[in-house]
Amino acid sequence: MRIGQAPFAANRADDGAIWLGDGHHALARFEVHDAARPDAKAAVQSLDALGLTVRMASGDAEGPVDALARALAIPSPASRRSPEAKLAMVRALQTGGRVVAMVGDGLNDAPVLGGADVSIAMGRGAPLAQRAADLVLQGDSLVRIPQAIEVARRTRTVIRQNLAWALAYNVVAIPLAAAGLVTPWLAALGMAASSLLVVGNALRLSRPVRAPGVAA
Repeated sequence: MRIGQAPFAANRADDGAIWLGDGHHALARFEVHDAARPDAKAAVQSLDALGLTVRMASGDAEGPVDALARALAIPSPASRRSPEAKLAMVRALQTGGRVVAMVGDGLNDAPVLGGADVSIAMGRGAPLAQRAADLVLQGDSLVRIPQAIEVARRTRTVIRQNLAWALAYNVVAIPLAAAGLVTPWLAALGMAASSLLVVGNALRLSRPVRAPGVAA
């Protein structure tokens, strides 16, 4: 007995259902429907607002994949993709100079999660997918993905600002101190003020982050 796609289980054309058969004749047909997560569309809109390109690759049949892609406004979805085909898509994007972040939760997603530049697994996904991922998303909210990207970008900006300030301060202060134009107490006060400025700038990252396109 076989259970799986129609060509494998019942020697019929693929219709997106799961079939039970002996490889030549069908005994039963099962339809499985997956609904999009409630915040999936908001997450896609937020990623678009951040200037990121969202792509969709699935092992499911063309009909359900296309319907979900239309609902989420994701262009050119790829259906009936094997793990190897998904990984090939990622490699092609990387060859073209793209940095690829992969989000997945199934057993078949483990190879492509391992091949992406950044990989994110869902907290309730398959353990194998979680082990292959760089990050595991706790909870079910997909909006946390664009929020994490926004925090990362803000952090990068703050780091650059702090490095620029530290460089400028030392370029000015060290020659003055070496020339004896700055007294020790004034140098110590300036260093303390510089450190407070850097810490204060970094504390801006503690403010709550709302991903673009998501209502408060």
